[in-house]
Amino acid sequence: MNEDQAVSSLGALAHPQRLRVFRALVAAGPDGLTPSVLAGLLDVARNALSFHLKELAHAGLVTIEQQGRNLIYRAEYGHMNSLIGYLTEHCCQGDAGGVSGPTGCAC
Repeated sequence: MNEDQAVSSLGALAHPQRLRVFRALVAAGPDGLTPSVLAGLLDVARNALSFHLKELAHAGLVTIEQQGRNLIYRAEYGHMNSLIGYLTEHCCQGDAGGVSGPTGCAC
């Protein structure tokens, strides 16, 4: 991941509603969710949700799959992990002994 991609991803997540949507998709796992289910879970209007999903997709944080008449949105875990890796790349100046699992640096 490069700096521009990281900025785009962080910018997409820098909105409370988009962050909630992304977290819901991460929690949903590889099965993903339809916009109808997401709207119900998050109590958000579908037109607003559509805008937020588009922004997350544009940043590479979610994927969209057409299944019949439904769209299935899924968190893009590879992109998410790349962003986390980019953010922690220089943690403890590269000393892997200072990293304490998925919670980050222990320096």
